[in-house]
Amino acid sequence: MPFAKTGGLADVCGALPLELAALGHQVAVIVPAYRGVAVCGEPLESMDITFEVPVGGKTIEGSLLVGRLPGSEVPVYFVRQDNYFDREGIYGYGGVDYEDNCERFVFFSRAVLEVIQRLQWDVDLLHVHDWTTCLIPAYLKVESVTVPQLAKIASLVTVHNVAYQGTFWHWDMLLTGLDWKYFNWHQMEFHGDLNFLKTGLVFADAINTVSPRYAEEIQTLPLGCGLQEVLTERRDVLSGIINGVDYTKWNPATDRVLATNYTSSDFVSGKKVCKRALQREFGLSEEVVCPLVGFVGRLAGQKGLDIVIPVIREWVAAGDLQWVFLGTGEKALERALRELAAENPGRVGVIIDFSDPLAHRIEAGADMFIMPSQYEPCGLNQLYSLKYGTIPVVHETGGLADTVTDATDEALSEGTATGFSFEAHTSTDFARALQRARDCFLNHQDQWHQMISTGMRQDWSWRQSAVQYSDLYQKIVAQRQIEVLSS
Repeated sequence: MPFAKTGGLADVCGALPLELAALGHQVAVIVPAYRGVAVCGEPLESMDITFEVPVGGKTIEGSLLVGRLPGSEVPVYFVRQDNYFDREGIYGYGGVDYEDNCERFVFFSRAVLEVIQRLQWDVDLLHVHDWTTCLIPAYLKVESVTVPQLAKIASLVTVHNVAYQGTFWHWDMLLTGLDWKYFNWHQMEFHGDLNFLKTGLVFADAINTVSPRYAEEIQTLPLGCGLQEVLTERRDVLSGIINGVDYTKWNPATDRVLATNYTSSDFVSGKKVCKRALQREFGLSEEVVCPLVGFVGRLAGQKGLDIVIPVIREWVAAGDLQWVFLGTGEKALERALRELAAENPGRVGVIIDFSDPLAHRIEAGADMFIMPSQYEPCGLNQLYSLKYGTIPVVHETGGLADTVTDATDEALSEGTATGFSFEAHTSTDFARALQRARDCFLNHQDQWHQMISTGMRQDWSWRQSAVQYSDLYQKIVAQRQIEVLSS
């Protein structure tokens, strides 16, 4: 979404509505009017609509802007309240959350329901994302039950990362306007705090997350982050749908930032050109037969770099692998990677920054792409890698497990293998998977090319995800209609 972005959620909100509209659904998006909205370059209009909603003991006024998702007729409505949303950051600034985040998103949640009423929409389902909107299902079930326009609306909560829960001190319950009776361990209370995500999980008609494997993982420790029992209790309405890829932006056949374009029919020559260009860009020796390993992402322990760095130190002396890293993050990891690059010129290239064009060139020029994440709810880079003919080496978790087929003997013989995975999150197991990938690259080019061809032909587009969401929506709405009629 071009209006505001901090992570993958913006990609979902920008791409999924377009595909749902193409399937025939009438779709609208509602988001806060963050500061970036005003300078995004997309045309916006004031709707000359103001409204008031209660927040604690106050009444807060808001207004409404409207725009369109670029290149479409899908409307995006922006709830404007400058005291809450006209700020430097979205959830916080300088690594610190805003102290009034509870108040800000109580206001937004109530504003969404007020907008629906003011615009007289006939809504079947509200699809809300993450903790910031998780009060909406509660308001629908508790406060809107006597409002016919709202009472019939079904709700779906998508959990993008269960670690981010929106927890606030218990007295912030007053800001929600909900009765204190709901502040109990079954519903809104979590270890003495108010927990927005838990509230959504309890009150929503259905829950989903961004991969089937992650939907299973979050029902147990440690990945449930304390909410595993809530999720287990609601497992009958819990599902997982993989996020999609925008192939208008991520496609080696049309990508304008690559040294050359290529397809699944000419990737051998195309990737050689892109590899040489990437080696030059990172100051590596131009060795075609030396496997080049790429990484793009946050430099953080969660992304598994703590198990990668010891392997590089052990292997780099042998000189049979090259490495490139792009990203920013924890200072200790940034420093360790810089030291490795300085100590091993021509073998290790590191850029502490983020560049979208360079990320594309790494996906095209690398032979392998590593994603040794401790956990990964969905992951997108492994999907980019498959499309760009770059073999992923991944930890078998979350969306990585759902999208990468390990190169076992059986998968190789059946022609379904697309990468290499490892189970235990240790340097030893990562090194074993990387060794298998290296040996295949050097000694079994026919199998290597078969894996590339298989991955490049797969369809992980948003259209596939939208079809699954459409089916899920219809199921949820039908069940909600039954409940309304029987009440």
